[in-house]
Amino acid sequence: MKNIILVVSAFLLVFTLSISGQTPEKPHVVILTTGGTIASRSDAPSLEGNALVQAVPQILDYASVRVEEIARTGSSRITPKIWLRLGKRINEIFSQDSTVSGVVVTHGTDTMEETAYYLNLVVKDDRPVVMVGSMRSANVISADGPSNLLQGVRVATKTHSKNRGVMIVMNDEINSARDAWKTDNQRVQTFRSTDHGVLGYADPDTVIFYRNPSHLHTINSVFQLDEVEILPEVPIVIDYAGFDGSTIIHWKDRNPAGIIVQTFAGGRMSSGALDGIRRATADGIPVVIASRVPGGRIPGSPPIAGTILARDLPAHKARVLLMVALADHSHKETLTSIFNQY
Repeated sequence: MKNIILVVSAFLLVFTLSISGQTPEKPHVVILTTGGTIASRSDAPSLEGNALVQAVPQILDYASVRVEEIARTGSSRITPKIWLRLGKRINEIFSQDSTVSGVVVTHGTDTMEETAYYLNLVVKDDRPVVMVGSMRSANVISADGPSNLLQGVRVATKTHSKNRGVMIVMNDEINSARDAWKTDNQRVQTFRSTDHGVLGYADPDTVIFYRNPSHLHTINSVFQLDEVEILPEVPIVIDYAGFDGSTIIHWKDRNPAGIIVQTFAGGRMSSGALDGIRRATADGIPVVIASRVPGGRIPGSPPIAGTILARDLPAHKARVLLMVALADHSHKETLTSIFNQY
């Protein structure tokens, strides 16, 4: 009898909604736009944020949306100032509006990994933050931006997308912000998580996940940067055959907050890099050693006292983590632990 009552009640609810012209409330998603190829047109100015979203009316089948334009630029011109602005705005949205299911950020692909990983470290909520972009301009045949934006919104509406960190959704694939690499300059399947694989897929019938990120992120992150106005300077120096170390010494003399050195596979390096790193650490500058090889971590202990291993983080993401960590001086003595956990 109880089951019959429940079925009848559900039928009456649907019937009442249909005759009144109402529909059940949809999840609410905020879309923050920054420009990039997804908004670009080959023969016209880039699409403004609202116009970009209005070009994909199917979004409204899945969510009610609010659009805010944070920037309108190619991602090769994204700066840490824009990272800070994005991170603060996302934290504001989540803290001020409990009805928001998730946030989608449209972004160019050149630096999407850095922006996504920065947000992965500083967003303080378990609700989904999804980065989307495209490899093809908005007005070319088979533009991939509309589909990527639609799938990103779908992922952001799902309750089981919570507590998975910041995600990159492109080509129907869901990648972790920490693990994703841009691997191709042309193909729509450009983002790959070399060692760990995708988190899941945005399939036509469902959004499905197969794993969770294994490193600390978002709500479990210790980093609080909402009051920070500028991130510390951290350059990347690339090692190569015959390198004399002079670039490391040049940066050492400028006294940056830290230095990332992209070495060979497994953290092996030239004698010039070895000498330059020793001189930098002698001056008290944190030096993080990263590998130029996409797959595999740097094993073992640091080859030079006072250095930190990036493990499986590429140089450009190791830079983001070091900048975020050094924005609060209290983290300087725990950098090795931070690079092991994030």
